[in-house]
Amino acid sequence: MNAINEQWQTASDTSVLRLITAGSVDDGKSTLIGRLLLDSKGVFADQLKAIAGSKYTRAPDSALDLALLTDGLEAEREQGITIDVAYRYFATPARKFIVADAPGHEQYTRNMVTGASTADAAVILIDASRASDGVLLPQTKRHSTLARLLGLRHIVVAVNKMDLVGWDQAVFERIHAAYRDLAERLDIPAFHIVPLSALAGDNVVQRSERTPWYQGPPLLALLESLPVDPVREQDQARFFVQWVIRHNGSGPDAFRGYAGQLQGGAWRVGDALQVLPSRESVRIAGLLRGAQAVDQALPGDSITVVLDRDVDLSRGDVLVNAGSQPPLDKDFEADLCWLDQQALNPARLYWLKQGTRLTQVRIQAVLTRRDIHELRSVDWSGTLAMNDIGRVRLRARDPLVLDDYDTQRATGAFILIDTATNQTAAAGLIRR
Repeated sequence: MNAINEQWQTASDTSVLRLITAGSVDDGKSTLIGRLLLDSKGVFADQLKAIAGSKYTRAPDSALDLALLTDGLEAEREQGITIDVAYRYFATPARKFIVADAPGHEQYTRNMVTGASTADAAVILIDASRASDGVLLPQTKRHSTLARLLGLRHIVVAVNKMDLVGWDQAVFERIHAAYRDLAERLDIPAFHIVPLSALAGDNVVQRSERTPWYQGPPLLALLESLPVDPVREQDQARFFVQWVIRHNGSGPDAFRGYAGQLQGGAWRVGDALQVLPSRESVRIAGLLRGAQAVDQALPGDSITVVLDRDVDLSRGDVLVNAGSQPPLDKDFEADLCWLDQQALNPARLYWLKQGTRLTQVRIQAVLTRRDIHELRSVDWSGTLAMNDIGRVRLRARDPLVLDDYDTQRATGAFILIDTATNQTAAAGLIRR
């Protein structure tokens, strides 16, 4: 018992890696996550008993259908596919993990965007039996493109089902060469690649004797070693006001604080800030984490900020460090991944939600559309349909903080909402 407690105490002090599994249909994404959960002791006995007796199992008689650990919807289990993004959590002595299992079907590409938007790494699965000639499937290209656009720092290629090709090194090398070419065309600076079998567990948690020609670590050890985002410089701090907290009115012990989540940098009591879009100058008089006063706040902390004077500051406004001067404008360009079944309509207004800020925008022009097959952007003057990716020019009703997405995710990302249906129409990445 003491050993278990020590393991969890160690894990509670370690970093968290957020990752997403992606790839084509039946590449084994759900099975891989199930194997990671099983071999890292992240599954309870009653869960194993439940999937062993499931009427939807597709595994051989002597094996567990590990995909059932993540495919929780009835339709997913019935069809043997992933439809919605499933999140799973597990920990090892070295690190905590939050895993998003994304669907492989093209019609659910938008779900992959949702899962990847908060991820640090992507595990792109490739079915070795279907890519044995070195030809990659369209969804592999599409998900790799999205991972690059969304700025994921780490790409891990898991060549799955190597047991179906007899652990042939030549097959692995052909797939490696094909993905290397894809990475160069997408400007992916580096990637890792692992041959494995999610169903049998080879090279997932433990090194496999079937791949003496592979000198790298198993998948879990590789994921444990990936560096997470370091704390960014202080002048990159961004803080969207989520809630204005007030009590005791104008009495001697009146309180006014601004709640939200700090992104991109650290703050200390006494730091000079600027309010956007009003450009008022203020200082931090106090920081609260819950009800506890603290001297410093770090990126990702949910805090309440108390300022040295009262200013006109409400939900959707942004606090930044004085002197950082991020771009503030109504006109900008962005990459859009269109998510709605109704195509983009330039004649309509859309709601734009950036952090907690909500305003209306009009899409003035579609500039380019990305050709997934040719892996390049082509000039385009038409519309964007569901799952299309394109560069557009927009004009907002109100000024927005326009950080480039590659340098600051908190203010560089937004969603568009259909004003008539309230459906999420697109995910956007600001480009300056």
